[in-house]
Amino acid sequence: MLGPSAHVDSFTRDNLPPFDQWPDINLDGFQYPEHLNCAVELTDRLVEKGLGDHTALIGNGRRRTYKELSDWTNRLAHALVEDYGVKPGNRVLIRSANNPAMVACWLAATKAGAVVVNTMPMLRAGELAKVVDKAEIQLALCDTRLMDELVACAKDSRFLKQVVGFDGTANHDAELDRVALDKAVTFDAVKTGRDDVCLLGFTSGTTGVPKATMHFHRDVLIIADAYAKEVLGVTPDDVFVGSPPLAFTFGLGGLAVFPLRFGAAATLLESATPPNMIEIIEKYKATICFTAPTAYRAMLKALDEGADLSSLRVAVSAGETLPAPVFEEWVAKTGKPILDGIGATEMLHIFISNHFDDMQAASTGRPLRGYEARIVDDEMNEKPRGEVGKLAVRGPVGCRYMADDRQMQYVRDGWNLTGDAFWQDEEGRFHFAARSDDMIVSAGYNIAGPEVEAALLSHESVLECAVIGAPDVERGQIVEAFVVLVDGAKADDATVLLLQNHVKATIAPFKYPRSVKFVTALPRTQTGKIQRFRLREEDAS
Repeated sequence: MLGPSAHVDSFTRDNLPPFDQWPDINLDGFQYPEHLNCAVELTDRLVEKGLGDHTALIGNGRRRTYKELSDWTNRLAHALVEDYGVKPGNRVLIRSANNPAMVACWLAATKAGAVVVNTMPMLRAGELAKVVDKAEIQLALCDTRLMDELVACAKDSRFLKQVVGFDGTANHDAELDRVALDKAVTFDAVKTGRDDVCLLGFTSGTTGVPKATMHFHRDVLIIADAYAKEVLGVTPDDVFVGSPPLAFTFGLGGLAVFPLRFGAAATLLESATPPNMIEIIEKYKATICFTAPTAYRAMLKALDEGADLSSLRVAVSAGETLPAPVFEEWVAKTGKPILDGIGATEMLHIFISNHFDDMQAASTGRPLRGYEARIVDDEMNEKPRGEVGKLAVRGPVGCRYMADDRQMQYVRDGWNLTGDAFWQDEEGRFHFAARSDDMIVSAGYNIAGPEVEAALLSHESVLECAVIGAPDVERGQIVEAFVVLVDGAKADDATVLLLQNHVKATIAPFKYPRSVKFVTALPRTQTGKIQRFRLREEDAS
């Protein structure tokens, strides 16, 4: 049963899925007080522990200590409550690129008891309108450099009444900043319940009506305590860098929650290209990096050109499964671990990962402490080791879609079905096969696209690639590869044959791509995931 709520506006609690549709939740080892405000735990609590002078956030040319972040978020919280009428439980939308001001706004709204909806800078007015309507949002906070689309959204919205600008640069010269300037640096944060909703994460790649995932105050701390503490061993000496947008839960965890939970520093980049990340790593001696395999390939190339990544103690890979060639080259060239893992917006963050003392190329690893995983068939029966099936997982967090019938598709028999096809080896490690809808069935064979991609990536001529199943009259589907070549490689029939023969020599010959198309770039989401559906649409057209 749910504990007490501090929400005056009960919208999110009223729109939780029925209890009988929830996944099983196991909180053993993850106990928190009945009243909990996660934003306090990520700011004021660190000051109380004596870390007030430690750097918390670095971005747009400024360092901010934990004391400065605590004061800043408290002033903003006063402004939200006193000047903009924010009540506990109200939804507040935030629109910004990755910068310290976005983190401060998120923490301030959370201290005020609001339910925050972080959104991507790339969203247009129509896309924002779907989010606003779904969550019935009345107030939005927006980097003044990104106001146009949100103002256009508000003009036609029956819910969105106020769009308030903040300065995403270091100047603090926008409406919200000016209102907050004279507020007190102490704020009596709302004593929210540990299972009050504090965050709505809208899933990436959603078509039609967007899905909103609902996360409690305790969940925000659980992901840090289960992964950042147990797997990464984060300390106040760590400096984080990475590319995932804070608007997605992977980025919010990796670049805000994880460092702030343990007194570490987060460097935030509005444009997190590999060259920009390398510059930050060299300048601030970053120790933990979160980015996608494609970026690690670019960083490996930069190593050959003299880049200094020696300060990194661990690289965390996400967005796409980590191909074995990238894992092996990273470890060989840097001598440092690179950890693949899998998470989901529905689960808030990573739930299976490699560990420092148990790393293996082409393996996603083992469940985190407190989590269980199994491979199941369509009837939820566990499959034998070595067989590909659906990944089912459960633990201290789980899927709760807001007012959405799709809850019953994601959760079955108490397990979260992530939509991924996996297999488990005899030692218990989990291995990614494909997204369930990316499995290719060709002439009766099940072929996992990522395995073919890994084989292609191991060839020196291939910079990037994506593999899909293309319709075929005789075979049902054939393996089709979209390949970005390295500079100097020729996009001709001879290279097609070279790559096909390379795949045949690397993995089972029947898995080779019968069709190879050369492209200059692959379509990607903001989190670095390849949009294979767009390649399939291109084929269909």
